[in-house]
Amino acid sequence: MRALPFAALLLAGCATTSAPLATEAPMVAATAETDPVDTAADAADDPAIWRNPADPSKSLVIGTDKKAGIHVYSLAGKRLSFTPAERLNNVDLRDTGARVIAAASDRADVATAHVSLFMLDTAAAKLVPLGRFPVGAGEAYGMCLWTRARDHALFGFIVLKDGRIDQVAIDLSGATPKVTTVRSMKLGTQSEGCVVDDRTGQLYVAEEDVGLWRFDADPSAATTATGIARVDGKTLVADAEGLALAPSGRTGGYLVASSQGDNAYTLYRLPGVTYAGRFRIGGGAIDGTSDTDGIDLMLGDFGPAYPRGLLVAQDGDNAPATQNFKYVSWDAVRRAFKLR
Repeated sequence: MRALPFAALLLAGCATTSAPLATEAPMVAATAETDPVDTAADAADDPAIWRNPADPSKSLVIGTDKKAGIHVYSLAGKRLSFTPAERLNNVDLRDTGARVIAAASDRADVATAHVSLFMLDTAAAKLVPLGRFPVGAGEAYGMCLWTRARDHALFGFIVLKDGRIDQVAIDLSGATPKVTTVRSMKLGTQSEGCVVDDRTGQLYVAEEDVGLWRFDADPSAATTATGIARVDGKTLVADAEGLALAPSGRTGGYLVASSQGDNAYTLYRLPGVTYAGRFRIGGGAIDGTSDTDGIDLMLGDFGPAYPRGLLVAQDGDNAPATQNFKYVSWDAVRRAFKLR
């Protein structure tokens, strides 16, 4: 169940026509952009990043086209492969050591949520389908993965459009994966973006018109949500969409949220989730972003263009071309805010 008194507080703070104007946000230029998706209108949705530890220049980005399938891109933004799939929405991945697993929320059946699993063939730069697995009643929307530190067990969180969050255990030990729903949680209204901090076992979820919530990711934990940031029309503007993490140390770093309503990105300092600033993507040789749905962020050396990490953001208006994804150096964000 959710914490109703705090939920009421969040709802009271939702953006309205009388809400204060969003705070100013510095521009951070994109370094590269992907080839546009093939389908028009609202199509590109959510990215995920795989960093090649042996050769960072050969790292890969995957991104969903929710009308056609899922793409694999190079660090230069070139499309390397495409896997057709009907109505994939959000995507996340984890390197298990033996292989790289990608999981996507599957909306092909609006009555029954599914998760689609893939193996990322990192040498061939292509996704190999492993199957579609039913989760529960409702329309799948958000998707994020968690690797539990104590035993390396893999879990997924499927955020349904009505705000329910189903947690699944993903067993990869057999010839075919097994996906088992282990618990459900609930937010009050439409939700989508989510991310899990593998260090702390904290699940963060964006309820689009209300704010950000935190859950304990362990399946044995209580299902009560803790409100951590509200949509106030100033620091976070509805819709609150994609979420990503920039971890530092055991519990520190930043949570990044897509503030879709004013084409910005909000930073929160961990572990307390305190407001740290906001920025926009634009002002460079490559056009900026607007109406961003999904984002992903991975720290580490990705080569000279991304020496401290890579941020990827969906661009909802890439006119005159169709939608795509923009790449931003995390170092540029750090410099804009003088982050440590």
